[in-house]
Amino acid sequence: MHRFFITVLRGGIAAAILFGLFGQLVVIPTTAADEVDRFPPYAPYALPYTLVAIAGVACVQVVLAAAWKLLGMVERDAIFSSAAFRWVDTVIGSTIAATLLALAVTCHLMLATIPSPDDGMELISALAAATATTGIGACLVMLIVIMRGLLRKANDMKSELAEVV
Repeated sequence: MHRFFITVLRGGIAAAILFGLFGQLVVIPTTAADEVDRFPPYAPYALPYTLVAIAGVACVQVVLAAAWKLLGMVERDAIFSSAAFRWVDTVIGSTIAATLLALAVTCHLMLATIPSPDDGMELISALAAATATTGIGACLVMLIVIMRGLLRKANDMKSELAEVV
């Protein structure tokens, strides 16, 4: 991969990590506080959902940091080494953690009796979003596990080729 593209991708990763940090420190807590101000019965749910949202963003940041390291390995032409598996496993673990967080939110929204203003469409929308996020997370985990298998196969083939040569 060309050095320019790696630099651009690293710039995007850095920006995404910083944007996530801003979201964790400012946007998520402020939004939760605004929702409680708008509808006070949400108060008992503000802290737990804020913590889950911050943890979800942290999972994304871990994936971005692993991608940064993998880009460095691509740059050094060392992606087909055993060290790459540690970072791919980090991505898998973080994606599983985020998916489990989304699943927990989905289950809570389905089972809890949460008051809702108006006709409850906000809860239905939140449940739909949490369900979709859980499904997408599960699909991403499966895709990354498949890609890990392909990396393993490519690494084995490279090792066999090196023995032949």
